[in-house]
Amino acid sequence: MNAIETQGLTHRFAHGETVLRDVALEVPAGSIYGFLGPNGAGKTTTLRLILGLLRVQSGRIQILGKSIARDRVGILAAVGSSVESPSLYSHLTAAENLEVWRLIYQSPTNRISEVLRLVGLADTGRKRSGEFSLGMKQRLSIAVALLHEPSLLILDEPTNGLDPHGMIEIRDLLLRLNRERGITIVVSSHLLSEIQRLVTHVGIINRGSLLFQGALASLVAKQAESSFVTVDTSDNERALDVLHAAGVPPSRQDGKIRLPSLGPAELGRINRALVMDGLSVHEITSREGSLESIFMDLIGN
Repeated sequence: MNAIETQGLTHRFAHGETVLRDVALEVPAGSIYGFLGPNGAGKTTTLRLILGLLRVQSGRIQILGKSIARDRVGILAAVGSSVESPSLYSHLTAAENLEVWRLIYQSPTNRISEVLRLVGLADTGRKRSGEFSLGMKQRLSIAVALLHEPSLLILDEPTNGLDPHGMIEIRDLLLRLNRERGITIVVSSHLLSEIQRLVTHVGIINRGSLLFQGALASLVAKQAESSFVTVDTSDNERALDVLHAAGVPPSRQDGKIRLPSLGPAELGRINRALVMDGLSVHEITSREGSLESIFMDLIGN
């Protein structure tokens, strides 16, 4: 079952600019779904549509197996969210901020202390939230989203502007929520490197179009495909014959020889074969593709 499904989701701004084109998200229940794309790609617009903050112009949205068009209020009762900047009262403490939202959600009083412990803010006492670090504010915003015990959590750029320590804190918190509480999490970001250690599934959007969607393992498989070995010798024409005979399919690129990615033992074997054939080996270089480079290739940068 998917926690979120969209079909044919298309959206235009009032002046006619198309910001989403036929977006079909599939967020598996129990996953941590990384919704990735550069700034302005359409991430926030998509999340706003899913949360009912924008009117759906074209397409369908299902959340937790139900159409949001039929029962938006009932469905969103099971969804926690933080879109863009945290909505906090700077003159109130963490507990006082949560009390405001507890009354709205009609959650039990003891839920405040529970979520403060959960996000690591139980010891903030009388400190006003305006005095919090950005990382603490983000954790308090997540605490607000967790008050009513949602089964689905949607976070828009939760690590934006954080230092490395703050990023790690948020990442560890989200992993715990997913693994220990079974909460499905959608987290948007403009940097794959920032959240690749967090997510199980990935959707990549650019200029309003979904370019890739699937398990993180599928993206890792693309990483292996983009890795290769470059070989240069004293006679590359002869070297091509040697490599063919060695069972390694070579190709020409920029005056050198390109091979598929090989392990250390295989590299040693082809080096020996080339040398034994009387060739001088000038270069054997392994190029490992990175997930970040694949991401940049997908979005055309």
